Amino acid sequence: MDVTAELAKPIAQQLLGSNIPARLAYDGLDGEPRVIPIGFWWDGEHLVMATVPKSAKVAALRRNPRVAITIDYVDPWPPRVLLIRGTAHLELVDGAPDGYIEAGRKTTPPALADSWEQGVRALYEQMVVITVTPDWAKLLDFETTLPKAVEDLLAERQG
Repeated sequence: MDVTAELAKPIAQQLLGSNIPARLAYDGLDGEPRVIPIGFWWDGEHLVMATVPKSAKVAALRRNPRVAITIDYVDPWPPRVLLIRGTAHLELVDGAPDGYIEAGRKTTPPALADSWEQGVRALYEQMVVITVTPDWAKLLDFETTLPKAVEDLLAERQG
């Protein structure tokens, strides 16, 4: 599968530029799976997120950097789903990264955005930037692409 081509599709680009939170899946320190909603930004090659340095996900990703990410919506119909798998790279940075601010502004009402940004910049002395390099991606638009099991079932029924 050509990951770059899959992520370059117009619907994938729409999802990557949306204000929809990503759902980040990773293995917790106890070995149990975790899925969390998280704001993100797309830099053209990587899905990037930022978080508190002492968060549970940072410790877990240091131990096992493999992740899965879903960005999706169901309204308006038909559903659109972007599935990504990759490896997370963690970097401790000073302050709140500009990308984090940009990602937050996508979901913050415009009237509150400036005060939200001031609060964020005052709160975070440091953050951990989580940069995911996709090594697998699949766009499901439910018009031209479906989940593999559904494609197989349709093929079986059609004979």
